[in-house]
Amino acid sequence: MNEMPMQFRRHAPEGSELPLLITPHRPGEGLLDALARLHPRIDAVLPQVGGVLLRGFAVPDVETFQQFAASFGHPLLKYEFASTPRSAVEASTGAGVYTSTEYPAHQSIPLHNEQAYTREWPMRIWFHCVKASAEGGETPIADSRAIYRRIPARIRQLFEPGVLYVRNFGDMDVPWQKVFNTERRDEVEAFCTRSGIGWEWKEDGGLRTRQLCQAIEVHPATGETVWFNQAHLFHISARDAEEREVLEEVLGIENVPRNTFFADGSPMPDAVLDEVRAVLDAETVSFPWEEGDVMMLDNMLAAHARSPFKGARKVVVAMAQPHGNLEVAA
Repeated sequence: MNEMPMQFRRHAPEGSELPLLITPHRPGEGLLDALARLHPRIDAVLPQVGGVLLRGFAVPDVETFQQFAASFGHPLLKYEFASTPRSAVEASTGAGVYTSTEYPAHQSIPLHNEQAYTREWPMRIWFHCVKASAEGGETPIADSRAIYRRIPARIRQLFEPGVLYVRNFGDMDVPWQKVFNTERRDEVEAFCTRSGIGWEWKEDGGLRTRQLCQAIEVHPATGETVWFNQAHLFHISARDAEEREVLEEVLGIENVPRNTFFADGSPMPDAVLDEVRAVLDAETVSFPWEEGDVMMLDNMLAAHARSPFKGARKVVVAMAQPHGNLEVAA
C-alpha cells in the first residue's frame, strides 16, 4: 500500500502524523475492491496515529461509503441525543449515514470528539467528501493525547472530576423532540434515566437537562489518557460577545441553550476555556478536502472540527462501535 505524505498538503504541529495518507495501488481502484488489504492496515495504524485519509480511491456514491464504514464489523449508529442539527442520508444499502452538522457556512465548529458531552459515544467515525467547497470547508483534526499533554496541569486538575452540562431545549436550540427522536415525554424520561441525565420540564413546554460527564478519559484499547469533553464548545463563552449578551439579558444565564460548569456546579471562568481553546488551536491539523476522500478516525484519539466555507459543500458522516462509562453515572 502506498503512503505518500510528501504529496499531501496540510498544516500540522511539529511531530504530528495525522492523518496517515493511504492511496490506491492503481488509478481508479475502487474503495470496496481494496477492502481485503485496507482492513488489516487500518486496524494496525489507527490506534497509533488516530486517523487515516483514503485518497484517490473510486467512491462512486454514498452507498459505497456506507458499505465501507459498515465493513469494519460494527453496525452503524443512529445519531441520538444530538447537540447539532443533522439529517439522515438515504442509502439503498442501509442506514447510518448523516449529513455533517448543518450550521451556516460562515460559522466554524470548534474541535471536539463526537458526543464527548455524553457518557456514551462512538469509538469510530468516518467522513466522506462528496463535494468539496470552492473555498474553505476543511475538517480540521487533532490528537486528543497531545491535547491532554499540552493542557496545563492546573487546568487538568480542575477538570479531573468531570464537566457538568446544562442544556435548555426550546426555540433557541435544537428542539427536544428532534434531539430525542420522539414526541413523547415518557420516552425522553426513560432515555434520561438510562443515561444518567437529570431532567426538568419547564412551564413553557421546554426541557432542561443536567449531566455530569467525563472531562478526561482512558482509551480502552491503548490505555492512553485523552482530553475528552466539549466544555469549550458548550460553555456560554463559545458564543460571540453580542449574542451572549442578548441571551443572558433575555433568557437569564440559567436558561441559555447550553452551558458548562465544573463538577461541583461552580462556574467555569472564561479565561480557563480560552486557555483550552489555545491548546486546541496549537494542535490543529488541517488539509483541503478532495472529492472522493474518506477519512476514518478513532473518535477518542482524534478530535475534529469544521472550517467556514464558500460554495456548495457536502460531507457525510457515519459512526460505529459504541463505548462509554454509564456505570460511573449509575
